[in-house]
Amino acid sequence: MSIQQNQCSSKKLEGKVAIITGGASGIGEATVHVFAEHGVRGIVIADIQDEKGRHVAEAVGSQLVRCNYVHCDVTHEDRVKSMVDWHVQTYGQLDIMFSNAGIVSPTDKTVLDLNLSELDHLSTVNVHSMGACVKHAARVMVKGASNLNLILLILILGSKGARRRTDYVMSKHAVVGLVRSASLQLGVHGIRVNSVSPSAVATPGLCRSVQKEAKEVEKMYEPLTSLVLKVKHVADAVAFLASDKSAFVTGHDLTVDGGFASW
Repeated sequence: MSIQQNQCSSKKLEGKVAIITGGASGIGEATVHVFAEHGVRGIVIADIQDEKGRHVAEAVGSQLVRCNYVHCDVTHEDRVKSMVDWHVQTYGQLDIMFSNAGIVSPTDKTVLDLNLSELDHLSTVNVHSMGACVKHAARVMVKGASNLNLILLILILGSKGARRRTDYVMSKHAVVGLVRSASLQLGVHGIRVNSVSPSAVATPGLCRSVQKEAKEVEKMYEPLTSLVLKVKHVADAVAFLASDKSAFVTGHDLTVDGGFASW
C-alpha cells in the first residue's frame, strides 16, 4: 500500500459531521483536532468560552474541514435544541455528538457533609446537559442514515467509588445509566451510544479545581500507573467509538486509564 493510500485509509471519519460540546479546551479541543485529522467535513464547537472557541475553530477550519463555534450553555435544554437545529440546517446532517462539557466538584466533601445545593448544581451541568444533548441529537439522528454515534465523557469515577467529591462521583454514575439505557432504546434506529472514561488528565478544569499546574497534576497520578494520560489519548478513543471501526460496539464505557481502574 502506498503512503498516499495509507493516509486515505486512516481517515476513518471521512465525510462525517460532528458536534463537540466543551470543545474550546481540554479533551474537547483535542477531539476537535483529532476529528479533523480523520477527515470529518464539518465540526461545531459548542461552548461558553467564546474567545477560546473561536480560536480553535479558526485553527482547525480549512478548505477540507468546516469548523464553526457556537456559544451554547448546555445547562439550558432550549439552547441545546437550538444549537442542534442550527447544526443540521447548516451541515444537512448530524453523524456524531460528543457530549463532553462538564465541571469538577469545587469541594472535597464526603457523604457526611454532602451539600445538596451543590449537588443540584453539579447534576445540572454534568447530568441534565448530557440528557439534553442525547435527547435532541437522537431526535435528529433517527431521521438520518444508519451507524450514527452519541458519545459521552464520563471519567473513571463513573464506575468506582471515591473517598471524597461524593457529589461528583454521583453525577458521573448517573451518566453511565444514561448510556446504557439510551443504547438499548436507540439501537433500532441505527444509533450507537457509548462513553469514554479516562482517569485524571490535566485539563484546565481539573487544574483549576486542584489549584495546581498541569505538570504537577500529572506527577500526582503518574505513580499509580507509571503512565501519563494526555488529552490526545482520550480524543483518539473518542474517534474510535465515532468511527465504523467500532460498528458493533454500543452501551460500552471505554476505559482510558492506563490500568488505574485495576487498583
